Order: sequence, then C-alpha cells, then structure tokens
Amino acid sequence: MSLQPKVIDRIFQRCAASYGAAWDRSLGTAPLNDVKSAWGHELAGFADRLGLIAWALENLPEDPPNAIRFRNLCRQAPVLDAPPRLERVAASPERVTAELAKLQPALAKPAERRSNVAWAHAILAQHQRTGRMNPTKLAMARAAVGRPRSTEQEDEAA
Repeated sequence: MSLQPKVIDRIFQRCAASYGAAWDRSLGTAPLNDVKSAWGHELAGFADRLGLIAWALENLPEDPPNAIRFRNLCRQAPVLDAPPRLERVAASPERVTAELAKLQPALAKPAERRSNVAWAHAILAQHQRTGRMNPTKLAMARAAVGRPRSTEQEDEAA
C-alpha cells in the first residue's frame, strides 16, 4: 500500500511551518516532486498506520529531518491501540465428536470421491476427439485418473 500524496503534503506543510527557512534549505535543489516521491517511498510502510506519522509530527526534532530520520521517528512512536484479542476457548469433546460425525458421510463414499476427477475424463475425451490439448493440462488429467503416461488408445478407453 502506498502513502497518499496528501499525507506527504501535510507533512511538508507542518515542517515548513515548524522550521521555516531551515526547512526550505534542508530540501536542497532537487525538484520538489522528486523529494516528495522519496519521502513517500520511505514512509510507504506507514500507509495503514497514519497515527504513527501523526505522533512523529507532534514530536518533531529541533532540526529539520530528512525522509529517513522522519521514518525512524515514526518507528519510535508508541503503539497506542493494541488489536483486540479473542479468548481461546477449548472445544468440548462432545462438540468435536459431533463435528467429526458430520464428516463421516463424505468419507464413506469413495465412488463420489472418484467423480471429483470427472474434469480429467472430460479433458481426455476432448483430447481424443480433437487430438489437440495443452500438454501440461493433458498430463495433469492423466495423472488425476491414475495414468501418468498414456497413449491415445488408453485415452479412448477413458
């Protein structure tokens, strides 16, 4: 996520107001857009944590910072809001047994599991009809039906 240009503009406005001519001298002779791009690059990691940038603006050093010093100042900001944590609740043995029982019908039907390779049979049939198929796709279809290497006659049997 990149830092919005309006955030960089706000930082520059605040620094210009705080440091005056010293801020202008600190920017040097490079084009202002290039300088702002460099600041945006250095501060991109704070795009979703603007509170850290706000803290840095409230705690500016005596001398005008460059992009790297300002980034380091942002990193020194205290973490104010820790994310909420959910309580860890152990599952009861009865609930675990009930949930596993719900899975048993799916595990007890091997014929249905074999139907999960219907896509592979369709690819093999299409290859047999047209003689054309992406080799990787064909190899995956053959592997899915348990025939890693196959001939066209074997594909016809599918």
